[in-house]
Amino acid sequence: MIVSMNFKRSLSSIMAMGVLAAPISAEENAIFAIEGDPDYGEYLSSECLTCHTGETDNYAIPPIKDLPTEAFILALVDYRSKLRENPAMQMIASRLGDQEIAALAAYFTAQQTE
Repeated sequence: MIVSMNFKRSLSSIMAMGVLAAPISAEENAIFAIEGDPDYGEYLSSECLTCHTGETDNYAIPPIKDLPTEAFILALVDYRSKLRENPAMQMIASRLGDQEIAALAAYFTAQQTE
């Protein structure tokens, strides 16, 4: 199921529906094709973990540790493209290139609990 491109994706809509809320863009496909370096992702992750600790029941800042890889990448690309509204995340994501996003996704995927 694919919904209109005008739909602003949100993590909750992606996870609740179990489908993508908008078609995957060429930009997102390019990032999915990159084999991210988890060691580089670990190096970059300190800025993420400053806020996204996952040690609270307050999901105003959601945990990212167990986020599916695809959802993690889509979220960062959406913030970078300003499809998601959050000035802090837009600023952070705007500084990340495709390699950095892939590395962060690889690192956080490797950290997932089973």
